[in-house]
Amino acid sequence: MIALGVAWILAAGLVPAPLAQSSGRSLHVRPVPRIGGIAIWAGWLVAWIAVPVSWYWVAPFALVVAVSLIDDFRALPAAVRLLVHAVAAIMAAALFLDAGWALLAFEALVIVWMANLFNFMDGADGLAGSMGLFGFGAYAAAAVFAGRVDLAVLCGALAAACAGFLVFNRPPARLFMGDVGAVALGFLAGLFGLEGLSAGIWPWWFPPLVFAPFILDATATLMRRLRQRAPLATAHRDHFYQRAILIDGAHGRTVRTYGEWMAGCVVLALAGLRWTPDFGGLLLLAVGAGFGWYCWVIDQRWAVWSEVHHAG
Repeated sequence: MIALGVAWILAAGLVPAPLAQSSGRSLHVRPVPRIGGIAIWAGWLVAWIAVPVSWYWVAPFALVVAVSLIDDFRALPAAVRLLVHAVAAIMAAALFLDAGWALLAFEALVIVWMANLFNFMDGADGLAGSMGLFGFGAYAAAAVFAGRVDLAVLCGALAAACAGFLVFNRPPARLFMGDVGAVALGFLAGLFGLEGLSAGIWPWWFPPLVFAPFILDATATLMRRLRQRAPLATAHRDHFYQRAILIDGAHGRTVRTYGEWMAGCVVLALAGLRWTPDFGGLLLLAVGAGFGWYCWVIDQRWAVWSEVHHAG
């Protein structure tokens, strides 16, 4: 309810907020307030009252939120943002997670990539908010299975806060979460995923299966741009979800499709965790294959659409 209330204040323009302007790289046509992530974090703070939180992860999380909020108001160089993300990830991995140097580097890389891929995927109305709702809801359910009430409350409250934000972010969006929301959500998705793995709450395949729609789209797009030698720091519309929206001419169909992928991944992940934990890797491979086919279909439709669009 707090997230919903703060989101309403921001969407209604009752407080000054930076606006996301329409551009050739964006998928919206009118200016929209873009610091809706503040609503998510305002609502999530309630959970901190219910359970003790570890300052080992709160401090780096606060650092990520701060630099992301600054970036929403005044764009920072990509190198500066990435450096802060890396420092925060190393802090969290070194203080919150028990690991040697090699594993520490890997864990920090996972957290940084999750933070940034969440931001890359925050380009459609309701998309990142839905992933937060489904993803952290799955974390909460798995924590309940393991008897970890503290983590269940934190993740469940975060999913609920995303739901409150989604009221104003669903198509057509009246509020965007901005970097302060997307980057920080991805940071926590990576951090809590690794914490659950180190604590034995879930096996290695559970977090990537839960967040598979975002991980697969963003990673496949990155690999393709690397192969094409495209500039990685330049805004683009090469993600599969972006191409699907451009083809359809609206956000709704694509967001619903990705929502179905999210729901299906969560059901598979929780079912696998509950009944077939030794075969979770196969579930992840199956989802990867299915999503690969979906992306192939989008590419085929994109080729036809591009030919017609350019001819017109």
